Amino acid sequence: MPKKGGKKSAKLSNMSEEERLLFMQQKALAEEELSKKKEDILTQFLKDKLAKEEKSSVLNLNKINQQWRVLMRETKGRELKKDIEVLSQTFERVVDRKDSVIKSLAWDLEEAEAQYSQALRAHLHNLDVLLQLQRGRLESLEQNYQAELEALRGEFHTERELILSQHQQECTHLEDVSFAMEQNYSEQENDVKQDFHSVRDEIRNKNIEEKHALRIQLEGTVEELWRHFQQALRSYNEATEERKSAFEALRGRDEKSAKEIEMQMKKIQKLQDSIALVRSRLASSARESEKQNRRLQEEKEAIQGHFHTIKTQMNRARACERGQLAKLTLHSNAAIKKLQQLIEKGEYVLRLTEMCRKLETEEEKVLPFYSSSLSAEEQSQEQAAAMEPPTEQLAQAMQDYTALERFWQRYNKALLEQLALEREKAVLARENAQLRQLLKQYLDGISVSDDTLGQLNPLFIVNQRTNARLPAVPLSEGRVARHAHTVIEAAHIVQHTI
Repeated sequence: MPKKGGKKSAKLSNMSEEERLLFMQQKALAEEELSKKKEDILTQFLKDKLAKEEKSSVLNLNKINQQWRVLMRETKGRELKKDIEVLSQTFERVVDRKDSVIKSLAWDLEEAEAQYSQALRAHLHNLDVLLQLQRGRLESLEQNYQAELEALRGEFHTERELILSQHQQECTHLEDVSFAMEQNYSEQENDVKQDFHSVRDEIRNKNIEEKHALRIQLEGTVEELWRHFQQALRSYNEATEERKSAFEALRGRDEKSAKEIEMQMKKIQKLQDSIALVRSRLASSARESEKQNRRLQEEKEAIQGHFHTIKTQMNRARACERGQLAKLTLHSNAAIKKLQQLIEKGEYVLRLTEMCRKLETEEEKVLPFYSSSLSAEEQSQEQAAAMEPPTEQLAQAMQDYTALERFWQRYNKALLEQLALEREKAVLARENAQLRQLLKQYLDGISVSDDTLGQLNPLFIVNQRTNARLPAVPLSEGRVARHAHTVIEAAHIVQHTI
C-alpha cells in the first residue's frame, strides 16, 4: 500500500494542475458510482426480504383465520341449534294459541254473519219502504216545482214582450229627437259662421289701420336714425380708416356668407312653405276630425242614454228574477235540509234498531210482532174500514203512513213493556222500603234500650201478639219471589254497535 501511495503521489507530482483536477474528478465520480451501486444492491435486498416477510405474514394470517372460522362455526352452530329448539317450541305454542283464537273468531264470525244477514234483511225492507215513501214525496214536490217553473216562464215571456215593445217605442222617439237636434244644430252652426266672418273682417280692417299708423311713425324714426347713422358713419370712417382694408376683406367673406345664407334662407323658405302647407292640411283635418268627434260624441251620448234606460230596465228585471231565484233557492235549501234531517233521523233509528236487535230475546227475534187480541170478525171489519177511502183531512194524512203499521206495533209493544217495567220498579221500591223498615225494626228489637222499649218492638210479645207492623205483601207470594234477570251493561252494547 505505501508503494501504491508513493506511486500515486509520484504520478500526481508528475501531472500538471489541469490533469490533477481531471484525475480527482474522475476519482470522485468513480466513488459516487460505487456508492450508488452499493445502495441499489442494499435496497433490492431489503425489498426482496420485505416481500418474503409479507408473503409469509399473509400465509400465516390466512391459516389463523381459517382455524378461527372453524372454531367460530362450531360455537355458532351449537348456539343456533339451541335457538332453533327454543324457537320451534315457542312457534308451536304460538300456533296452538293462534289456532284456538282462529276457531273462536270463526265461531264468533259465523254468529255475527247470521245476525248481520238477519239485520240486513230487516234494514233493506225498511229502506225499501222509506224509499218508496220518499219517492212519492219527491214526485209531488217535483210536480209543484214544474208548475211554479211554468208560471215563472209565462211571466218572464210576457214581461220580455212588454220590454221589447217599450224598447221599440223609445228607439223611434230617440230617432225623432236626434233628427230635430241635427236640424237645430245646423241652423245654429250657420249663424255662428256668419258672426265669425263679420268679426274676422272687423279685426282685419282694424289691423290694417293700425299698420298704416305704425308705418308713418316708423318712417319718421327711420329718417332720424338714418341721419344719426350717416354722422356716425363719417366719424367711423375717419376713425377706422386703418381698418378699412381689413373690412374690405371681411366684406368679401361676408358676401360669400351672405350668398350661403341666401341659399339657406331659400331652403328655409321652402321648408316653411311645406310646413305651412302641412299646417293647413293639419288644421283642415283637425276641423274635420273635430266635427266627426262632435258627431260621434253626440251619437255616444244618445247611445249612452239609451243604454242607461235599457240597463235600468234590465237591472229591474234581473232584480225581480234574482228575488224569485233567491226564494226558490231558499225553498230548495229548506227542502234539502229537511230531507237531510229525515235521513239523519232514519240513520239514527236504524242504529237504535241494531242496538235493540242485540238486546232482543230469541222469542222476540222469532216472533217480533205480538198477536192481535181481536177476533176474526173484528179483524175483517177493521180491514174493511181501512180499505174505505178517507174523508177527513187527518185520516187522509194517516193514510200515507199505513206502511209503518208494523213499526208502530213494535213501538207500542216496547212502550207498554217500558210502562210495565216502570210500574214493577215502583212496586219493588215500595217492597224494598217495607223490607228495610222491617229490618230496622228487627235490629232495634235486638238491641234493648229505653228508646227501643218506648217504640214498637217486635220482641215485645203479649198473648202471642206483637206491636210491630207486618209486611203488606207476604214474601211467599209469586210476584215477590221473582226470577233473576240477565243484565247487560249499556257501555258494552254501545261499544259493539257504534
